[in-house]
Amino acid sequence: MLEFSQSLRLMGNQFTITVVSPTKTEAESHINTAIEEIRRIERLLTTFDENSQTCLINSNAGISPVEVDTEVVELIERSIGISKITQGAFDISYGSIDKTLWNFDRNMTQLPSREEALKMVHLIDYRNILVDKENSTVFLKNKGMRIGFGGIGKGYAAEMAKRLLMQKGVGSGIINASGDLSAWGHQPSGRPWRIGISNPDFPEDIFSYLDISGKAVATSGNYEKYVMINGKKYSHTIDPKTGLPISGIKSVTIISNNSEFADAMATPIAVMGIKAGLYLVNQIPELHCIIIDDDNQLYTSKNINLT
Repeated sequence: MLEFSQSLRLMGNQFTITVVSPTKTEAESHINTAIEEIRRIERLLTTFDENSQTCLINSNAGISPVEVDTEVVELIERSIGISKITQGAFDISYGSIDKTLWNFDRNMTQLPSREEALKMVHLIDYRNILVDKENSTVFLKNKGMRIGFGGIGKGYAAEMAKRLLMQKGVGSGIINASGDLSAWGHQPSGRPWRIGISNPDFPEDIFSYLDISGKAVATSGNYEKYVMINGKKYSHTIDPKTGLPISGIKSVTIISNNSEFADAMATPIAVMGIKAGLYLVNQIPELHCIIIDDDNQLYTSKNINLT
């Protein structure tokens, strides 16, 4: 058996799809299956196409419910569930934040005032996303509300692509969505898939390794996009309650059995902070977490084996 990979841009992110297969032809066929599945999900969830189901929900905010596919309803329901367990630190209605408030370019020299930021977040409230499962509709209660799947979409796509490949008999592979990975089976050598956890100060340097066969891993780090103001680094991660960026945490890595859940939990754990975040992770079976703070202190949830 041999390992075959293809990298390409999907959902605004770099995806690398790896499969273990006896022949190149068979591998290419499987990789194309995964690509088509990710593109299908992108068409449903994108906010860059006004005819997507997400955009139709947003353009009818405060006006009327919109009928959407069952899988969109179910993804929104699971997103609301994650909002509940994270006490609103995860919220897909973040889409109403004005991007002009947070451009995170190097010209940004000061934070908006607390008042300004609060004005921006008044429409963010997952409790105002009304789902009617029976009629397969979604209604945003207030005009101007917008949902977006930036915090969960690529994890969902990776999970769905992995499941499809497994159904088609692909025994081993990795879906890597810009560093959020879902791996199953083993390498051709028979060893488990192994990934490196990046040093947040030097992302190309690895400080630790994890065996992740049968697991998904997602990382949210302030090294991806940030701004320095008065010598302090502010992450592009915004607290939905205040509208202000978080500080104090360099990176959060989540390990789960499901890449959608791993993707969705990485940002809210950073928003919740070290103590509350680790407490929550330790309550959820099969969920693990590694946090690095601004002083390079390492914090892990229970039962983490780093090498």
